[in-house]
Amino acid sequence: MNLKKTFAAIAKKIKKNIKSARLPQNPWPLVKATVIIIFVAVIAAEYFETRLVIPSDNISNKVGQMLMVGFRGTAAPADSYIAKTIGELNLGGIILFDYDAPSESRPRNITDYDQTKKLVAELKNYSPNLPLLVAVDAEGGLINRLKPSMGFLYVPGAKELGQNPAKAMEDYWSLAAELAGLGFNINFAPVVDLDTNPENPVIGALERSYSADPGIVVNLAKIMVAAHKSFGVITALKHFPGHGSSNSDSHLGLPDVTATYSETELAPYEKLIKDGAAESIMTAHIINKNVDPDYPATLSPKFIQNILRDRLGFGGVVISDDMQMGAIVDNYGFEDAIVLAINAGCDILVFSNNGKTYDETMPYRAKDAILKAVNDGRISKERINQAYERISSLKQGF
Repeated sequence: MNLKKTFAAIAKKIKKNIKSARLPQNPWPLVKATVIIIFVAVIAAEYFETRLVIPSDNISNKVGQMLMVGFRGTAAPADSYIAKTIGELNLGGIILFDYDAPSESRPRNITDYDQTKKLVAELKNYSPNLPLLVAVDAEGGLINRLKPSMGFLYVPGAKELGQNPAKAMEDYWSLAAELAGLGFNINFAPVVDLDTNPENPVIGALERSYSADPGIVVNLAKIMVAAHKSFGVITALKHFPGHGSSNSDSHLGLPDVTATYSETELAPYEKLIKDGAAESIMTAHIINKNVDPDYPATLSPKFIQNILRDRLGFGGVVISDDMQMGAIVDNYGFEDAIVLAINAGCDILVFSNNGKTYDETMPYRAKDAILKAVNDGRISKERINQAYERISSLKQGF
C-alpha cells in the first residue's frame, strides 16, 4: 500500500465532489478533518495488516498458536484439510515429514525441492494472524527429512562434523540457505545431547551427538545456530535436559535415566543460554526420579520451571517433543498429558500425527482439551497469555 498516493487520491476525490455537495460556506475545515481521519485510518490499516496481531483477550486464538501439527499431503490447495484446519484453529505451526509412519510409506509431505517450496508457501498463506511456523527436522546425517535422493543437499551427521568445525561452518551455512530458500522458518536442531552412551539407540547409535565433551557440543551448536540466524531460520536446542545417557528410545517407551544421568548434561544448555544462542528449546520425554519421581521432563515443572527457567535463566519458547511418542501416549492420557505439559511450562506442543495412527480430528481434540482445561480452571488464562507472548515474540523476531 502506497500511503502518499492513497492520501493524494482521497484528497483529490473530496475536492472534486465539493462543488456538487451541500457543504457549509467554508467547507475546508471539514474537508481537512475528513482527510486527516482517513489518513490515520489508512496508517492504522497498514500497521495492523503488517503486524497481524490477535486481539489480546482471545484465548481460543492464543491456544491455537500453541499447537504445531503434522498432516498428510504433498500439496495444500484452499479446499484441503490442512488449509481449513490452519484457518479454523489458528494453528501456530506445521511440521513436515518425508515418511508416513502409520502407513509405512512415502511420500508424506516432501518429494523434491520445487514441490516442497510450493507446499510451504501454500501453508503460510492460510495463517489468519501471526506468521505460521513451518518446521522440519534437518539435523544432517541420518535425521534429515530433506533427503539427497530427493535432490536436497547432503549434510553429514553431528558426530562427523564434531571433529571438523570448519566443515560444519560451511555445511550448516549451506543447509540454512536451503531451508530459507524452501521457506522453512524453524529447524528442530541442533542436538546438544552429550554422547555419554554411544550405544544409545536414539542418540549415540544414530551419531546425532557432536561429542561427549560439552565444550565441543557448545561450539558446534553455536556454528549451526549462527548459520541459521543469518538466514532468518529459528533453531531449537534439543533434547532438554539431555537424552544422551538413556538406554532406550522415547519414541517407543519412557526412558528412565535415573541411574545414568549426569549434571554435566545441562552444561551445553547453561552456556548456550548465557551466550544468547538459545532461540527455543525442545524437551525430552525422559524421566529422572532423582529430580521428579512422577513425570518426564516434558510434563515436569521441576525440570522446565525450576531448572530451565529459574536456574538456567531461559525466558524463551519451550517446545515439547512429539506428544504422540510412546513415552507419552503409553503412560499418560491424551488430555492429561496436554494439561501437564502446559502447566509444566511448554509453550508449543508438537503433535506430529505421524506415530502409530493418523487422526485428522487430533488438532481439534487437542485445542478442545486445552480450552476445556482453561474453563475448568486446570490451566490458568495467565499461563496461556504467557505462552502466547513468548510465541509472538519469537515470531516477530524473524
